[in-house]
Amino acid sequence: MLQHPQIDPVAISLGPLKVHWYGLTYLVGFLAGWWLGRLRARKPGSPITEVQMGDLLFYLALGVILGGRFGYVVFYNFHAFIADPLWLFRVWEGGMAFHGGLLGVIFAMWWYGRKIDRGFWQLADFVAPLVPVGLGAGRIGNFINGELWGKPTDVAWGMVFRTAPDSLARHPSQLYQFALEGVALFVILWWFSAKPRPRMAVSGLFLALYGTFRFLVEFVRMPDPQLGYLAFDWLTMGQVLSFPMILAGAGLMFIAYRRNAE
Repeated sequence: MLQHPQIDPVAISLGPLKVHWYGLTYLVGFLAGWWLGRLRARKPGSPITEVQMGDLLFYLALGVILGGRFGYVVFYNFHAFIADPLWLFRVWEGGMAFHGGLLGVIFAMWWYGRKIDRGFWQLADFVAPLVPVGLGAGRIGNFINGELWGKPTDVAWGMVFRTAPDSLARHPSQLYQFALEGVALFVILWWFSAKPRPRMAVSGLFLALYGTFRFLVEFVRMPDPQLGYLAFDWLTMGQVLSFPMILAGAGLMFIAYRRNAE
C-alpha cells in the first residue's frame, strides 16, 4: 500500500499571488504543444507555418479554457450553476471537463481555419497529435492535487489519498490516465501521423483511442460525487460522453480510408 505524496497544491506563493501546480501543468501542456506544433509545421504539406503556430495556440488555449469550464458546468455540475450563476466565473474553485474542452478546441480550429482559409480537417489532423501532451500534464496536476482518485483496491500499487473520505488504498486513476491519455496516445498518434494519411484519419484515431482509454479507466475511477453512477451501478458521465467519441472516431477512419481507396 502506497501513500499519496502530500504536495502543496500551491507551487509559488508571493504574498497574495499564488501559482498552483495545476495551472503550471496547463502552461507546460500549452508550451509543449506549441513546440511540437512548430516541429510539425516545418514538414512539407503542413497547413500552417511556424509563425502561425503561435496564433493557433492562442485560439486553442481559449477553446480549452472556455470550453473546459462550460463543459464542466453543463455536463457535471449544472445544478450548482442554476443555484449560483456567478459560480461559472469562479474558476479558482476548480472544475474543468475534457469533453467541454474538446468542443471548445473544435470551435477554435474551425474559427482559426476560416481566418487563414484552411479546411477544418486539415487543422484537426495537424492538432490531434499535439493534444495528448496537454492531457498528460493535466492528469499529473490531478495527481498532485489528490483529486479524481479511483475505487478501493487491493492491488500492490494501491494508494491512500489523504483527500479521500477514508484510509482505503485506491487505484491511482490519475496515473492510469496519464499513461494512456498522455503517453500512449501521444506515441501512437505521433507515429501514425509521421507518414501521409488520408484526411480525417488522424483525427478519427484520436477520437477512437481517447474515447476507448477514458471509457476503460472510468471502471476503476470514482464517479463525480454530485452525479454518482447514471445507470447499472457502473455507468458514469465520462463513459456516456466518451462512447460517442469512439463511434465518431471509427466512422471518420472508415470514411477516410474508403475515400482514399476510391
